[in-house]
Amino acid sequence: MDKKASRLRRARQTRAKIAELKVNRLAVHRTNLHIYATVFGPDSTVLASASTAEAEVRAELAGQSGKGGNAAAAALVGKRVAEKALKAGIDTVAFDRSGFRYHGRVKAVADAAREAGLKF
Repeated sequence: MDKKASRLRRARQTRAKIAELKVNRLAVHRTNLHIYATVFGPDSTVLASASTAEAEVRAELAGQSGKGGNAAAAALVGKRVAEKALKAGIDTVAFDRSGFRYHGRVKAVADAAREAGLKF
């Protein structure tokens, strides 16, 4: 079993539980260079999203070392996705870490989203 398959296996149980509860889900995905945060509805429709691949975020991160692959960039993404979700009328979500360990950039997204007003 490779790394990706192991991660998806770990994510499966969390996603099943969130689907059973029928609540909005804040999913986080990370790569070496970027981090992505998306709010999905109970029917798997995308309600809000933010990532370090967006032009506005890249402009804010210009000149910084590491660009999208660090905790500061992840915190910016968490704040942006929370603002977009609140604007769409969503204030409560379930956090889906997608099988990634809850530390570093994944934790930075969660903490920034909480500080910006999302409850989970």
